[in-house]
Amino acid sequence: MKMSVLYYTRTGHTKTMAETIAEGMRRVDGVETGVFSIDAIDEGFIKESQCVVLGSPVYIATIAAEVKTWFDKSAGKLGLAGKIGGAFATQDYLHGGGDIAIQSILAHMMVFGMMTYSGGGAHGKPVIHLGPVALGSDMDGSKETFLLYGERMAKQTAALFGSK
Repeated sequence: MKMSVLYYTRTGHTKTMAETIAEGMRRVDGVETGVFSIDAIDEGFIKESQCVVLGSPVYIATIAAEVKTWFDKSAGKLGLAGKIGGAFATQDYLHGGGDIAIQSILAHMMVFGMMTYSGGGAHGKPVIHLGPVALGSDMDGSKETFLLYGERMAKQTAALFGSK
């Protein structure tokens, strides 16, 4: 089963967390993950993926402009409808807008017909309501949550789509 983790980054923090989510996804047997910058995606791999997770750094309390532009110009070509979607963010400040950025990504995914998922409180602690957020000053402190998020996304995708 294929799953894709997409990201945009300027400093490398969002890429690091995308790779961490993919590592968590690989904890589930039969999962093949691709990790791609939105500037260099493998369209074929994404089209074959049953799950697509997208991450953005937070700028001015929302997604990076490049992520919005990607949705406007490129996402429609990828056959996202019917796939599981998830979102994550990286930010510099504790209350910097990570939740708003994640909500924006999830809303865009729903417009493209994706089914969004985060695990919420269904799995106990740590509760990941909308998607995980990492602080640039403490990336290592967020790693376990991002691994767990990737694993939860993979398990839910496998439950819905089987071993396609």
